Amino acid sequence: MLKQSVFYIFLFFPVFSFTQTAIIDSQTKHPVSYATISFGNGQGVFADDEGTFLFTKKIYPDIDSLFVSALGFKDLNIATENLPDTLELEPHIDQLDEVIVRAKLNRKYKEEKLKPYLDDDYYKCWLPTIESEIAVYFNNPDDKLKKLSSIHFPIALESSDWKKRNKSNAEKRPFSTLFKVNIYNNDNGSPGKPLTYQNIVFRVTEKDGDEFNLDVSGFDVYVPKSGLFVSIQVLGYTDKTGKLLPNKKYKEIKSRDGVVKIPTNFRPLLPFTDQISSNNTFIKRVFVNKNQWIQFKEGNVNDSSLLSAGLNNYGMGISFNVYKDE
Repeated sequence: MLKQSVFYIFLFFPVFSFTQTAIIDSQTKHPVSYATISFGNGQGVFADDEGTFLFTKKIYPDIDSLFVSALGFKDLNIATENLPDTLELEPHIDQLDEVIVRAKLNRKYKEEKLKPYLDDDYYKCWLPTIESEIAVYFNNPDDKLKKLSSIHFPIALESSDWKKRNKSNAEKRPFSTLFKVNIYNNDNGSPGKPLTYQNIVFRVTEKDGDEFNLDVSGFDVYVPKSGLFVSIQVLGYTDKTGKLLPNKKYKEIKSRDGVVKIPTNFRPLLPFTDQISSNNTFIKRVFVNKNQWIQFKEGNVNDSSLLSAGLNNYGMGISFNVYKDE
């Protein structure tokens, strides 16, 4: 009888080790997908498509409060002690009212493309971490009406066998990673307010090759006269079905001086280029530095091997429909 009791304790122990919390809209009660959960000390996680995230004191013993945010909702601060199963976010009506809704156009148009800059060189790539978001500025050259149709993300694949990395037919290192896309207006040369409050996410695997083409025509994003910024942000690894897995931001390595936290780098790598003269790329650390954007250039970013090599921009491209005058 004693053995049976021990078995039941062992069986159910994992269930009580973790707390899964759901984030919902306070009005509709619908899940708030991919919300950001910051811990206030440079750490954080993201909710999945169902608005749930995993938090445990065992992994984060020094965290006493959470800061929850999502596009279109008011921010929420909450203590981790007795964390409820459900968190409700209030819609930010003022933000939602700012989104311009246009009727679908039946006018003729011509699609134009700004090609991405592709590169498979490991040493010319940004190593994505959960904390970082990269935004690229695209200028609007004239007054013609333009609608964003596709975004082209350059991706660098790695060979499973490092010795065969220069061979095009080498087997690629597998991964399954979820990214989030945000589109911002141009606020005096920096990413400003979102042009859409809809979640735009996509999953990438090694089978997608060195360029991922994302169709965004259904989001009806029109290019402002001052141009726009398109950003990419890693949410974490997924399972085979595309479900976001609990991803820890840091790897903890024990040393003589204690535990050292090393940022977790996610695949795929994002190639930067030296083929653009201006500094069109901005970066921010989502969980620190008050979530502020900085231009990716010398003087703003210290100890960057990319900038030292003259690689000042992420080589993202876009396609857009240019409508003919009526």
